[in-house]
Amino acid sequence: MQWFRGLDAVPAGFGPSVVTIGNFDGVHRGHQAVLAGVVAAARRRGLLSVAVTFEPHPVAVLFPERAPAVLTTPEHRLELLAATGLDAVLVIEFTVEFAHWSPERFVRDVFVDTVHARLVVVGRDTRFGYRNSGDVSTLRGLGATFGFDVQLVDEAGVPKAGREGARRWSSSWVRELLVEGDVTAAAGILGRPHRMTGVVVHGDHRGRELGYPTANLARDAIGQVPADGVYAGRLLRPSLPPGAPDVVLPAAISIGTNPTFDGTQRRVEAYVLDRDDLELYGERVALEFVERLRPTLRFDGVDALVAQMAQDVARSRDVLGVPQPSATSGP
Repeated sequence: MQWFRGLDAVPAGFGPSVVTIGNFDGVHRGHQAVLAGVVAAARRRGLLSVAVTFEPHPVAVLFPERAPAVLTTPEHRLELLAATGLDAVLVIEFTVEFAHWSPERFVRDVFVDTVHARLVVVGRDTRFGYRNSGDVSTLRGLGATFGFDVQLVDEAGVPKAGREGARRWSSSWVRELLVEGDVTAAAGILGRPHRMTGVVVHGDHRGRELGYPTANLARDAIGQVPADGVYAGRLLRPSLPPGAPDVVLPAAISIGTNPTFDGTQRRVEAYVLDRDDLELYGERVALEFVERLRPTLRFDGVDALVAQMAQDVARSRDVLGVPQPSATSGP
């Protein structure tokens, strides 16, 4: 897949294309439905399939105090977009000046003059241009003017887990579920486990003293932090070559302030099951959240905490399909 940063990066004569537009934070199953429609239509017509997206998130530029938590790093988002079969992704820097472009200018400068769109595929709620004043009706009118077709794709949804009614798949729904700690339901919308990415930094080293050394993510890690609690998950090492040993490691992940020790700083830390030989400090890693095991608790002492940690590790093995160690094996 090709990717271009900015309109000027797209080579002259690129296209013609089938194109869609969106933030694509999370590249969830609703996004995937639209992108699959783009790829299928492009193949039928013998055209290139293109997604136009923005960086940073528009709300982060226009209303920083209301900016939503980010679900994916820019690099992971491109990987996920590439996995849909797209031919190209155009990343446009979102600025205050760009936010003032009219719907007509956006369509002309991006869809028509840059990627030479013959078909634009969008969901029903698509908005674009100044103050989101452009919608599907606007797009159809501009298509008639500039010579491209418009196709709607249903961004399907599912019944709310354990609740009445149905809801369209969306990034906002994923964020709500993560706030609740329901990483399993969030994964159902994303089509994969939620992920955080950051550099491993030094913590209190208390985990090693207790027999469960942990990798602590830096506070500037990217990806929404789920609710406090203990999770079964995985630690990924993207800096290693694909297929190398220890690229994907099963882990028990803790989020919280360590209330048993009167901690005040919220931390995200992962214990790689049965491993005390890993040197991860300074390495950029990702944590995937598979299932929430329990909320964060305050224990009466270290012995009670260590006993619970042993149970958490055992449950993590069950969830992740990792064999339990033999009776003679260490923790």
